[in-house]
Amino acid sequence: MNQEKVLKTLLAPIVSEKTSMLGAQNQYAFKVRIDSNKKEIKTAVESLFSVTVENVTTSVVKGKQKIYKGKKGRRINWKKAMIRIAEGQMIDVGAA
Repeated sequence: MNQEKVLKTLLAPIVSEKTSMLGAQNQYAFKVRIDSNKKEIKTAVESLFSVTVENVTTSVVKGKQKIYKGKKGRRINWKKAMIRIAEGQMIDVGAA
């Protein structure tokens, strides 16, 4: 996988109360491109953060329907990746 695709696979870390508690279990959450697969996500995380990825779980989050000034609209669908890294390693999500 070329370096440009590696940089574009991971869009942003997901920082919330739930994901910060998962950090103690060596799990991290990232917002990724909708067309990326688990192998691409694993390669991107390993090359960007220099860690060993044990497991990648993905899910597609469906966009909500919203009404703004009487007009119906829909937010876009997006993909979430939960990544488990090897014991003793750490990812600084502030640097992502």
